[in-house]
Amino acid sequence: MGKKLKRVVAASAATALGLALAACGGDSNDGDGGSGNNNAEPGQAGGELNYLQHFLFEAADPQRIYYGVQLANWRRTVYRGLTAFPMSEDPKVSNTPVADLATDTGTMTDGGKTWAFTLKDGVKWEDGSDITCEDVQYGASRPFANDVITGGPNYTLSYIDVPQKADGTSTYPGPYKATPEQQKQFEDAVSCDGKTITFRFNKPWVDFNAAIAGLMMVDPYKKSADKGDKSKWNVLSNGPYKFVGGKFDQAKGGTLVRNENYDPATDDPEQLRLALPDQINWKVNDSDTAGETFNDQLIEDSPDVQNAITTARLAPQQLLKVQSGEPKERYTNVVSPYTDYLVVNAKTVTDPKVRRAIGLSADINGFIKALGGELVSEPADSIINPGVTGYKPNPAWADRNLDGDIEAAKALLQEAGVNGKVKLKVAYQKSPTYDKAFSVLQESWNKAGFDVTLDGQGATYYDVLASPDKDIDIAWAGWGADWPSVMTVLPPLFDSRPNISATSCNNDYGCYESDAFNKLIDEAANAASVEEQIAKLQEADALLGEDVGYIPLDNQKFNWMHGSKVTGFTTTAASSSYPELGLIGVKQ
Repeated sequence: MGKKLKRVVAASAATALGLALAACGGDSNDGDGGSGNNNAEPGQAGGELNYLQHFLFEAADPQRIYYGVQLANWRRTVYRGLTAFPMSEDPKVSNTPVADLATDTGTMTDGGKTWAFTLKDGVKWEDGSDITCEDVQYGASRPFANDVITGGPNYTLSYIDVPQKADGTSTYPGPYKATPEQQKQFEDAVSCDGKTITFRFNKPWVDFNAAIAGLMMVDPYKKSADKGDKSKWNVLSNGPYKFVGGKFDQAKGGTLVRNENYDPATDDPEQLRLALPDQINWKVNDSDTAGETFNDQLIEDSPDVQNAITTARLAPQQLLKVQSGEPKERYTNVVSPYTDYLVVNAKTVTDPKVRRAIGLSADINGFIKALGGELVSEPADSIINPGVTGYKPNPAWADRNLDGDIEAAKALLQEAGVNGKVKLKVAYQKSPTYDKAFSVLQESWNKAGFDVTLDGQGATYYDVLASPDKDIDIAWAGWGADWPSVMTVLPPLFDSRPNISATSCNNDYGCYESDAFNKLIDEAANAASVEEQIAKLQEADALLGEDVGYIPLDNQKFNWMHGSKVTGFTTTAASSSYPELGLIGVKQ
């Protein structure tokens, strides 16, 4: 996802109970190998569900949505796409797109440069009008107006085959400012023929149907309903629910009721959206204590939250309360789609042996214990999350000593000809929990022959990390895949060409540069199949391990509570390991 999104991912991770983002991926297994569904009773139809949200969305406009939980939940309720990810608890199934508004998952030709989809008959907006090919075409045009449609994913801007400027940006300014010639150029690249829409790209996009299942960047949008930025909080539904008043209130939420113009015969409810409650009361409270308060109420099963689920993870101090007794029956622990890692500044720590010594001496088990233990995180062996298609342990980190191999690190430093202590400044987003966790790493690094200074930073953390001249040797970061593809992990983080300039390293926080790595990324981008692409990306990840382009830390875990009247509670890879709203019901 976009850089802004990743900053929020990382910021929330530092609190160990904040908001996690990104679109897809994630492992749907719970901490003891179960499904993550601790409520054996199946979801029931009817009644009202309360959805308790402890943070603010940034938009209700489909082309501007970039929160993973919002993408997942609104795909189940108000916004259908050409394709979607199913609600299976099997990650392999839920990471495989299926048809939604389209009759199938698309026809790929020209080595992945062309994709065609045909709309189903009978799909309608909440106002009763038909969803047309032109609606999809118009929706796909809106992200190009990135001075108006801000904050959302922008992948299509570099793929759709419209003329580009010398710097690689599009000459098409979006539908609001385009000249007739510019609009024609776009409509030649994204063209309609009856109910069939064809996307023509300037390079292969072999998993485009997965990308649009996870992100809403080419979702249909009705031109006559578009008021530009004034449409930011409007919702014209094509799903089983609609918002009362056609709007979502950023600070308060909204009420979802049945959409009478939704026809389940055009859908696959069993796979994509059971839409069990008659009404969903979306309640937003973004106060500093809201999340903890929600979960205190859920632990006690207070009467007004017995029919409730929440976006708020249990705080570490609440976890002990739900490990036994009745609350345990309503508690779920699940691996999230988000992985934390360290990058070593390639400009200040130039010797790969020294970088490897940093990685080998890190006390990962102690770090995780300080975060809150196995209920909060598990050790990572790659920057690629286990829920992402194409994941495999990075050979460089698969068998390391998770307690920290001090002697191996000392030997590497000796091989590197190091005399005396190696001074290192380590940056992370400051919080009481992360202060403790990084003190553990500091201790193990110092034992190995380093002299480590900790530099906990505040809200401008990622601005500092992006600087090519930063006074930082090691930095913490977090990432989650936009859809379950390694292409949404390795290239945005380590391809130096779009990242590094005279003034910024952008998402390549260690300012890592490798022609060999970039070559593998190009080969993956031009692969003729997903399988070929995965093989090239796995090779690229192995190269990063050899170069110590990153040091994996942990895969975050989510801890969820729900009320006693909630039925069918589970999480899936398709729900970003948040509660799977498409399967959840309430007792009457």
